[in-house]
Amino acid sequence: MTMQEPSPWKKTILAAMTSYIDAGSIVAGAAGLSLWQAYLGMSGFQMGLLAALSSNAASAAVGALIGGRICDKYGRKFVYTYDLLIYIVGMLLIVFGVNYPMLLGGYIIVGLGVGADVVASWTLIAEEAPAKDRAKHCGSAQFAWALGPAVVLLMSAWLNTYGLLGNRIVFAHLIIIAAWVWYQRLKMPESKDWRAAKEEEERLIREGKVEKVSYATLLSGINLKTVLFLCGVYTIWNLCASTWGFFMPYIFENVGKLSNSVSQLMSVGSFVISFLSTFFIFMQLGDRVSRRLLYGIIGGIYVIAWFVWTLPADMLSMWMLIMFVVFAGVNNGSGQQAFYQLWCSELFPTKYRATAQGLTFFITRILAAIWGFSVPMIMESFGFRYAAMLIVAFAAISWLVGTIGAPKTEGKTLKQIEIERYGHEVK
Repeated sequence: MTMQEPSPWKKTILAAMTSYIDAGSIVAGAAGLSLWQAYLGMSGFQMGLLAALSSNAASAAVGALIGGRICDKYGRKFVYTYDLLIYIVGMLLIVFGVNYPMLLGGYIIVGLGVGADVVASWTLIAEEAPAKDRAKHCGSAQFAWALGPAVVLLMSAWLNTYGLLGNRIVFAHLIIIAAWVWYQRLKMPESKDWRAAKEEEERLIREGKVEKVSYATLLSGINLKTVLFLCGVYTIWNLCASTWGFFMPYIFENVGKLSNSVSQLMSVGSFVISFLSTFFIFMQLGDRVSRRLLYGIIGGIYVIAWFVWTLPADMLSMWMLIMFVVFAGVNNGSGQQAFYQLWCSELFPTKYRATAQGLTFFITRILAAIWGFSVPMIMESFGFRYAAMLIVAFAAISWLVGTIGAPKTEGKTLKQIEIERYGHEVK
């Protein structure tokens, strides 16, 4: 197939669609969780296992770890050729699932494909974006990450009236999207930065001067500090976000005492606010103002948002739930995940950028898996209020780490950032 050179924005959009697919898959599961629980008679343990091994957690973690290494060794294009095909196989198991093993197996396979694709896509976006507009291009993935759930929840609010069939249709639309994206990506060329780095690596191999990349490289010196910083920002925050993404409709119904349809609409509203926030805040301001200031404000309101759920259930009012929806929506659009995607791509050299992103993503989703497994049992044993207290603490830690440690990278090329951080080009 002839490789055409798409515009930077076309490359960005095709890469960003992985976020639509990823978040859409998570929220499709969340929107239909009560339906699948009733159909299969799932226990709290089974729901926790589903959350722990899904695309929101462990399976995506493994996919990212493997995909990151493959991405750096064989290219971003290589991963693009196969990962969405794996995703489609998993989605077909879910769509046609008639028992718990099929549902769980589908979730696991979907996660493997999504994990690999997220790493390749977020890396590619940063490499292909103009330095002056890097936050804007990276923000497009966050925009798609919010758009996917909004579409999924709107579809669910309508289709869930047909019961489980409606949820199967919601999952099926993601197959169509993934197939179209996969086909379009086949026509994309390899990342220029990766090609240049690979050519230089091959030259050094011939001269016997190359240093092989290993996880030991990422867990020493400045790389270790960067990994710890990114985990402090993103991994800790994701414990909150994974709860919000997978369990929120369920929590709105069972803790907030809202109807299923109102719960779905509240969740939709939050995701609508998310993609509006991404476009009007992160994409417009991320390259123009202090990122530390922007992060500090957006991260701070997230702490306030989750504090609502620490109140006794009889104190919760509709205006409080709406405040949560607004504040959480703004953060999910312009907060920790948007900055993580940007910083993770900026703070590591091309040689092991995807590997580093795969490692941090792996850590993030493994801990999300442990937490996701625990949440249903915490709710059953103690009530959601106690889980919410922990979530507030997680949000506060993430906010402080990012605000204190935010690097000043706006307007700089990836090569400039690399030389400033390492003192030389990493070959």
